[in-house]
Amino acid sequence: MLVLDGSYGEGGGQIVRTALALAALTGTTVRLENIRAGRPQPGLRPQHLTAVQALATITRATLSGADLGATCLTFSPHGIVPGGYRFDVAQRTGSAGAVTLLAQTLLPVLAWARQPSSLVLLGGTHVPWSPPFHYFAEVFLPAVRQMGLTVSAEIRRWGFYPRGGGEIHLHVTPVTRLQGVEWTTPPAPTAFQALSAAANLPEHVVRRQSQALRTLLPWPLPIREEQPPSRGPGSFVFLWGPQAGFSALGAKGKPAEEVAREAVQAFRDYRTAAAGVDRHLADQILLYAALAAGPTTLSTEAVTRHLLTNIWVIRRFLDVSIEVAGALLQPGTLRIQGLGYRLQGSGPGS
Repeated sequence: MLVLDGSYGEGGGQIVRTALALAALTGTTVRLENIRAGRPQPGLRPQHLTAVQALATITRATLSGADLGATCLTFSPHGIVPGGYRFDVAQRTGSAGAVTLLAQTLLPVLAWARQPSSLVLLGGTHVPWSPPFHYFAEVFLPAVRQMGLTVSAEIRRWGFYPRGGGEIHLHVTPVTRLQGVEWTTPPAPTAFQALSAAANLPEHVVRRQSQALRTLLPWPLPIREEQPPSRGPGSFVFLWGPQAGFSALGAKGKPAEEVAREAVQAFRDYRTAAAGVDRHLADQILLYAALAAGPTTLSTEAVTRHLLTNIWVIRRFLDVSIEVAGALLQPGTLRIQGLGYRLQGSGPGS
């Protein structure tokens, strides 16, 4: 049994997600202790608990300690079972927990199942402290597709905080092997586009966000406007291009112009760093790079504690070389020598 300290480093839910995904792929029994111990609400929150239970269903795992607020958990997987699954983050608590974080947990496991799988995930699609669906669909998924993974994603209903109620559909085709990539050159500004969206709010909110984008950006970008179906009100601005995306969410009393300004400022910070990938993709792509065949080289806008913590978790499961050049919260370069995980094998490197 592998025992991990869930309070290590950044100490958030990413430790749970990465550890259980790797436990499923390697057939390792893992015990997590001190889960999110330093957070205002320690232990498993609804989105973490749903991820644990969903992965246990897919891997027929034996679970101990899988309760809301639990700070210790034991997970023992028994294979990967492909199929059609439906999971609701709000089933027990009505939470608008992020469906994208749930998808991040399940996707690498189902990618190495022996048959295609489909997922229906219900909950928050555009909520604070998590990747919005559009980042997942327009930045993360194109990145893993370049590595060789075949997966599609569709949003049927948006879910803003606090109502949630969003719905996304994923279809995953098994991969035999992923290939390493090199993303060190910043994409051209003209490769980016923008989205201005608002649900159950006056129509002028979308227009004001779009106008603010046109005023704040030093060059014109294509801007798409949407008023999507949603059970609750919310607004959203998103700028994205190859291997990078930047978003902001509206809130009560927050002007539409400020929502656009937040997204543009994050975009400007990334452009200043002259990096190949944004800070979030550097973290999210790590697991796939470790499993891919051959080297992966990334230049990232910032070396974050989240990134370093994820590296620590991956190294506990896999004998993989991951080199990081760069100071904390400064631009840096990652070099990962992937192990070449194969579908027909019994584990990484086989």
